[in-house]
Amino acid sequence: MPSDPGVVPVLLAEDVEVDVSDWEKATAAVLRKSKRLADDAPDSDVWSVLAHTTLDGISVTPLGTPAVTADLPELGLPGQAPFTRGTAATRVLDGWDIRGWFTDQDVDVTADHVVTDIENGVNSLWLSVGEGAIPADDLGRVLEPVMLDLAPVVLDAPDAPLEAARALDAVIEDTSVDPAPGTNYGADPIGAAVRSTDRGLEESDLSVAAEVVELARARGARGIVVDATAVHDAGASDVQELAYSLAAGAAYLRLLADSGLSVDDAAGQIDFRYAATDEQFITIAKLRAARRLWNRVAELSGVTTDARGQRQHAVTSRPMMSAYDPYVNMIRTTIAAFAAGVGGAEAVTVLPFDEPLGLPEAFSRRIARNTSSLLISESHVAIVSDPAGGSHAVEKLTDDLARAAWTMFGELDAHGIVAAVAGGSLGERIEAAVEARGREVATRTRPLTGLTEFPNLHEERPDRRPYGRTPVVHRYGEPFETLRDDRAATPVLLATMGTIAQHTARATFAANLLASGGIDTVTAGATEGVDDVVSAYRDAGDLPVVCLAGNDSAYEAWGADLVAALREAGARHVIVAGKADIGADDSAQAGLDALDFLTRTREELA
Repeated sequence: MPSDPGVVPVLLAEDVEVDVSDWEKATAAVLRKSKRLADDAPDSDVWSVLAHTTLDGISVTPLGTPAVTADLPELGLPGQAPFTRGTAATRVLDGWDIRGWFTDQDVDVTADHVVTDIENGVNSLWLSVGEGAIPADDLGRVLEPVMLDLAPVVLDAPDAPLEAARALDAVIEDTSVDPAPGTNYGADPIGAAVRSTDRGLEESDLSVAAEVVELARARGARGIVVDATAVHDAGASDVQELAYSLAAGAAYLRLLADSGLSVDDAAGQIDFRYAATDEQFITIAKLRAARRLWNRVAELSGVTTDARGQRQHAVTSRPMMSAYDPYVNMIRTTIAAFAAGVGGAEAVTVLPFDEPLGLPEAFSRRIARNTSSLLISESHVAIVSDPAGGSHAVEKLTDDLARAAWTMFGELDAHGIVAAVAGGSLGERIEAAVEARGREVATRTRPLTGLTEFPNLHEERPDRRPYGRTPVVHRYGEPFETLRDDRAATPVLLATMGTIAQHTARATFAANLLASGGIDTVTAGATEGVDDVVSAYRDAGDLPVVCLAGNDSAYEAWGADLVAALREAGARHVIVAGKADIGADDSAQAGLDALDFLTRTREELA
């Protein structure tokens, strides 16, 4: 690199020409070294080896090239239809709206959190109201120090949306100010039914949304939030989340138009909420696709161009979080917030890292709000509108998500979203996604750091007060968390074979695998033969389950003898780490169904 900062380094000589085949050749060489590509396979196979397929069957290309976007439609500019590149031409607030989440039913605590957040970077408030959350009658106390003409308030009151809307309306009336742009009374009866385990849904249930809208419009506020995180939290895929949001949005659009609003005014009453995950490119593409799709729905409904832009509130995903090693959640939410901002969300809520444990406290709330502040003010992520625009890989993924979601939306809307929710067809689709994702988690092809990978079985988790209204969430790692909650009382002996250098790789693999299921281990240490391992077995207290961990040479030389000796010494169940036919009862190797293996092992320990 040149020492003069004013000199731009030349990375590629002008007379050097490269094409995709050069990349394929270089990449194939690396993959062959790692045994991921056969020596006799053509270099072009690198595309299929490196491509990632989503739960929706969409292939995510490992390298974006002009060829993959050659047939895609014109994008327009930020602020122009179809709004793929952003609802507005420029970002307000020089970034995005940092939206704090408040749900603590202790009104004094919530009031303190509101003041602290507003004074330290939060721009708007998202309030959970009702049973088990902030009492509607106490909204005045919570919002007393807030300048409601500057800080938008968004309600989430699934049990009594009209009561909550009236309470907020009364608070605004008392302040004698117009509510800040972005204020939303938050009705979403469809989303409330999706989240409820015992609440049905009928067309008549949607009428409450029209009542809330009437109240909100009188104040110059909005009245409906299509909360697609309702299906995301239940386990929906990205395409399902998008399709659901379109179907629910279309239902509300029809409802408001039937109640007498123009289609432009009806569209202006609806906001959308989506989940942002740590799969950054998919999140970026999903938010871009959502705007494009809603523009099309609005266009077909007769909404004028200027009123078709979708207003998005992105929330870091609850299902991706882990109740174990919760500090890893900071990394997950940072990636998700980055993706939400790059994807063009107008408002972003970063959930505190301890959200899976209970009510977040001051420290985790500070980390959450500062995540957006740092991304905006330190990393300057928001300085450019739609920074992913023009990326061939992102544009292709955006188009693929949009097309798949549009097809599913047509299927849902054909019978109506109310029927899909009430009749169970939506739930059946989501359950299929849950099962597919569950297989990936069980086989650890979708690794969860701190839970299925690199678990700390002896961690001390922070204590948190329980929720009054517990979020209904299907966390991705829930089956492993269930095993960790009921930790095995008896450890497994790691029968390490040979020197530390010879057995460390497989011993570490086995120890991590067992720990992910709440099973502790005792290690034999360096050994020279069968007698050393059997002696360690007796010192450990004649444990019922033993796992051999050594290299292939050790297995071949004395693995079978060791299995026989351990059984003679009292071991009931012998496992071998790796693939070796030495007479063991079970084996543990990469790619196995870890959940099934751990369940079997715990049964042997019982």
